[in-house]
Amino acid sequence: MRLVARISHSLCLAERSRARGVRTFLATCAALALLNSSLTFENVWPTPKIRWANALSVELAVAVLVLAVAHRWATGLSRRLLPIVWVVLVAGHYLDVTAPGLYGREFNLYWDSQHLGNVAAMLARAAPVWLIALAGAVVVAAVWVVYALSRLALGQLAAAMSSRGPRLVLASATSVLVLVFAAQQLSDAALSFADPVTRAYVRQARHVLGMLGPGAVQPSLGVSPDLNRSLAGLEGADVLIVFVESYGGVTFETPAIADGLVAGRSDLAAAVEETGRQVVTAYVESPTFGGSSWLAHLSLISGVDVRDQYAYTSLMASGRETIITNFARRGYRTVALMPGMRQAWPEGAFYRFDQIYGRALLEYKGPEFGWWSVPDQYALAKLDAVERTTPTRRPLFVVFPTSTTHAPFGPVAPYQPDWSRVLGREPFEPADVARALAVRPDLTNLRPSYVRAMAYEYATIAGYLRQHPRDNMVLIAIGDHQPPAAVTGRGASWSVPVHVFGRRGHVLDRLIEGGFRLGLQPHRPPIAEMHALAPMLLDAFEPSPASAASSRQTEWQPRAADRQGEQAP
Repeated sequence: MRLVARISHSLCLAERSRARGVRTFLATCAALALLNSSLTFENVWPTPKIRWANALSVELAVAVLVLAVAHRWATGLSRRLLPIVWVVLVAGHYLDVTAPGLYGREFNLYWDSQHLGNVAAMLARAAPVWLIALAGAVVVAAVWVVYALSRLALGQLAAAMSSRGPRLVLASATSVLVLVFAAQQLSDAALSFADPVTRAYVRQARHVLGMLGPGAVQPSLGVSPDLNRSLAGLEGADVLIVFVESYGGVTFETPAIADGLVAGRSDLAAAVEETGRQVVTAYVESPTFGGSSWLAHLSLISGVDVRDQYAYTSLMASGRETIITNFARRGYRTVALMPGMRQAWPEGAFYRFDQIYGRALLEYKGPEFGWWSVPDQYALAKLDAVERTTPTRRPLFVVFPTSTTHAPFGPVAPYQPDWSRVLGREPFEPADVARALAVRPDLTNLRPSYVRAMAYEYATIAGYLRQHPRDNMVLIAIGDHQPPAAVTGRGASWSVPVHVFGRRGHVLDRLIEGGFRLGLQPHRPPIAEMHALAPMLLDAFEPSPASAASSRQTEWQPRAADRQGEQAP
């Protein structure tokens, strides 16, 4: 009987051991799956949501190897250091996959983080307080959950390392994965690995070291083009460059957006015809996407390709001449109209404008519409009042970056057909204001808000042309970049439209020779990168080579060949 009891007891112990081994095996597999998923998820466009992906994480393989090699200290590592490291890795991976999905380009920790305060303030004006509080609570909860789950999963792996068998199996398997990953960097492999988070952090470290490190990188700027032109072909006409914020090729090439702007473009085309003007249009390639408008502004104004903040900073310190310098040399008064400028602007010293009208000098006292409180229509009306309608003045060269079409694209001010009211105490009807403020942008679907903002911009430009039916001004409306990827969709080009409105025949003829076409419809391919547009425009402002008489011509009829190529807007 004792023998039977001992055998039964031994069998029970063996069964329990097998059951414990199965439970340990399953728990270890679950821990590996959880940790792997936390570093391989994908973005669900166009939202900040994520979904699990069928990929492997090389960082997880390395972490398992560390625990196997340092198995005597595995418990301490899994409780203290590694969970914190895992939170940092998960946060980096989330930013790495979400920023391109929403924004269209990689987040630059050094430069973009400097604008987070303004972005937060902008979103605070666009979103209700409860939504902001909820988002903050979700972020805090997400960090805590990631820490707690990673600590639990890493603890399970550390426990598995206490047995020689599981330790050898895990170490061998992850060693193979690391070797396969290394081989995959040289050639294609069957296994699919997620982009390592550590690689993204290395890129960010290079950004920081490139600007602050002991061997700070000075980007190699291209040679400045010759921007010295007489501008005699303008005969003193004002020139306005309107950088239309977020005005991209998507407004023509994405049906869901283009269809909502048909009426606005038709009205703009009618304004051109009513005022005896013509418009020529083309695509150019912007140096940026989804943001960083100042890179596009400087590229066009300097004639130098400025694709990142390093080049921007270096060019600002160079003291090079710009098209502003040339206009000033030829007797023009140079003006920056900047309704979105809410603080000091040190870059103004480089541009050397005669006058900069920021938010304070524009003295807007009407209702505010979101973070970008000064409507673009008001900014143009104020420009007329303080600069363009003065009795005796020099010709004007104006640079106007708009703000109404800046993300998050709302609320959008109502367009006021009666421009005489725009500068008054009550520029809009109270009912129109209430309706406009009631339409808040949906941060999970920005396309409707984008269409409303762009329709407003078309109405404003059309209205401004009608306000000056006999004016010889040359108005250049150009997109600075495409809207964020949450609006454009995946894989959008970097093309932006440029329209030149005027009535001076030789100016528009020269632009047509350079690739522009009559009408408001741009055509592919882009005629140039944005910086190459600077000398092209200046060349068009030179006198007609035919005769002095033709350079003084103010009325223009398109040539027969051009009429055949004209496209309906």
